Parts: sequence; C-alpha cells; structure tokens
Amino acid sequence: MVETVVMLKPRSEWRPGMTTEQLKTELNNVVKLPGVANAWVMPIKTRIDMLATGIKTPVGVKIAGPDLKVIEEIGGRIEQVVKQAPGTASAFFERVTGGRYVNIDIDRVKAARLGLNVQDIQDVINTAIGGMNVTETVEGLERYPVNIRYPQSIRDSLDKLTLLPVVTPSGARIALGDVTEISIQDGPPMIKSENARLNGWIYIDTDERDLGSYVSELQARVREQVQLPPGYSVAWSGQYEYMVRAYERLWIVGPVTLMIIILLLYINFRSLPEVLIIIGTLPFALGGGAWLLYLMDYNLSVAVAVGFIALAGVAAETAVIMLVYLNLALNERLRKLKQSGDPLTLNDLREVVVEGALVRLRPKTMTVTVIIAGLLPIMLGTGTGSEVMRRIAAPMVGGMVSAAILTLIIIPAVFLIWKNLRLEQINKELFLTREVST
Repeated sequence: MVETVVMLKPRSEWRPGMTTEQLKTELNNVVKLPGVANAWVMPIKTRIDMLATGIKTPVGVKIAGPDLKVIEEIGGRIEQVVKQAPGTASAFFERVTGGRYVNIDIDRVKAARLGLNVQDIQDVINTAIGGMNVTETVEGLERYPVNIRYPQSIRDSLDKLTLLPVVTPSGARIALGDVTEISIQDGPPMIKSENARLNGWIYIDTDERDLGSYVSELQARVREQVQLPPGYSVAWSGQYEYMVRAYERLWIVGPVTLMIIILLLYINFRSLPEVLIIIGTLPFALGGGAWLLYLMDYNLSVAVAVGFIALAGVAAETAVIMLVYLNLALNERLRKLKQSGDPLTLNDLREVVVEGALVRLRPKTMTVTVIIAGLLPIMLGTGTGSEVMRRIAAPMVGGMVSAAILTLIIIPAVFLIWKNLRLEQINKELFLTREVST
C-alpha cells in the first residue's frame, strides 16, 4: 500500500467547471503505477473505515474459506467481474499467495556431532541474515538504530547462504549448509482472518454511482459468473456495510415511528378520517424534497433519509395545525347555525375552509421562510462537513415548498371534500343537538 495525501486548493481557485469527480478522473489518467490500483478517498474517513471494517475503499469484498489457494482463485475471478461493471473506478484483489520464503531446516543430528545446538545456529542466522541492533545513534532529537548483518552480496542467493561460516565450540569453521537444508518455498505474504476463517480482500473504488444500486448489481453479477465451492463465502464490506446497517435500523425505526405518530394523531383528533388525511397527503410534502435531490443530482443516502424524516415531522405538524384551525372554524359556524336554525350548506363549508386557511396563511408563510432562510447557509457552505450537511438540508429546503402547498391548498381541499361527503350526517347531528337544546 502506497499512501499519498493530496492537499486541494480552495474551490475558488479551481478551473471553471471542475468538480471532484473530474479531478479524480484526471488524477487517474496521470497517476499510473504498474501493479497498483488507485483509490481516491478522504484520509480521516479512510482511517475510520479501516478501523471499523478493515476496508479502505468505499466497497470491499471479503472472501472467507479454509484454503488460501482457493481464495486466491475466487478473488481473481471476482476482481475481473468487478472491473467490467459500470461505475467501477478501480478494483484490486490483495493477493493472499505468492510470497517467497527462505526456509532453513536445521539438522539436529549433524549439529550435535559438531557440538552445536539449535540456538547457536539460529543466532548465526539471525545475526548474519536478519541483522542485529547493536547500538543506537542520537542526532539531536532523532534516534536511529545501528544494525549489523552480512552484505547483500552474500545474502542474495541460496549458494552463498549455504556457504555462510559457522564457528563451532571447538573453534572449527564450517559452512551453514553442513548443518542445515536451505530452500525457497512459496507462501502467503500476509495471512488475514476474520471470524476464525482465512480471508482474502478485494478493494473497490466507485465512480459517480450510489453504493446501493452499484453493490446490488455487483452481487448479481458475482452470483451469475462466479461459482463458490462448498465452505467458501463472500461478504460485502466497507462503507456499504454501514449503509446496510443503517437501512436495517431505519426499516425498523421508520414503521415503529409511523405507528407512534398515527397513535398520537388519533389520540389528538379522536377521528380516524382526519388521521388518514394527514398520513395520506404526507407523501405530497416529501415530493418537493425528492425533486430538489433530483435537480442537485444527490443519491439516496443515510443523510438524505435523515433529512426526509425531519421534513416529514415538520409537514405533519403544520398539517395538524391546519386541521385544528379548520375544525375551529367549522365548530364556530355550526354554533351560529344552531342558534339561527339554518342547515349547513356547501357554501358554508367553503366559507369555513377559506376562513380557517386564511388564519394559517401568515404563520405558515413565516414558518417556511424562516426554515429555508436558516438552511440556505448550509446549502451554500463549502466548509468541512458541508457535503453531508447539504444532503440533510436538501430534503428540508425542497420539501418546505411542497409542504406549504400541502398545508394551504391540499389539506383544505381534502377537508372540504370530506365534510361535503358527511354534510347530511353533520346536519342530522346539528338537528338532534338543536332539539336537545330546545
């Protein structure tokens, strides 16, 4: 792994029309190293991802199984499948085999004949080949260890290693090959394990695609083109793992929260139709947020979901207040009609709806203006964390416009239609109430 931190200039100094994605594309065209795949990610975010999942790219594939050679074959096939998928900026399978090791097997019988024990021979190997720190040099505030070992010219081949001198307790000088068998063998450069199983990891960097649809497509391609032997499994990790966990929680918290809201609304109104009016018209309020996300080319993410949850809460609150004012206006009109003895007509309902909606016009306009004015600095900001905050604020900004239309137009219209359908029933109740009063 070669890590380089690129310090970006302020966006005001970028070329006109330059975006982060275009910058990554240009860097990919310039920075090309054989055998190395580029992954352009934020340093701090990468540290957090590596600590939590071990994957330092937006998407990672963890292949688990009992045999590293089979894991190597599976990883190579998945790497080729991933590279062919649209939206893949880079894919690199970290090879779990291919390391070269010098094995020195000590012949204990031969060593014993010469008066040597295993520790004596290992000390020679450790010092001559691996090196030994004999002292430390201090240069100001810097400290450097001093390591002594044989020159590279002596350590660069098996034949030369075989001829390394070993001094016996009797003072005789023998070759290392006289008491050992030296060979080069293949092996894993690094062994990774997770959940007590051997692992091989694939690092994937995405290009202008949301993680959800991208990983779903990759999973389908891998299922179709890569057959896993028994005992082997594939797990998708990285930032995608966070997203899956968040969506799983939202699928639980969302319906539970909705049921609690419906219960609270029913306790407040004691009327199921009014609760259905609020819940049924709520998607219209969320439409403005969806349109603004589409215009700003934002993908669905956890931050966007949080913004929609906040928008739904504000839209439901304003719809409740509108229904309260409409009911107050209707009750006041029914009180006057009860005194005059006249029935409630459709024109009366229209006047009630206009009167109740007009009372809410100024407060609703002020609410929308204040919320949008408060969120605009977040939408226009470019500081640290602004990318996440903009995705939280975008549904609120766009949704407040549609929520205002919902509260001032849709809710009164639905209320008028509902009360018009119950007009006969309302007049019967009004007539009975008048008789009881008489």
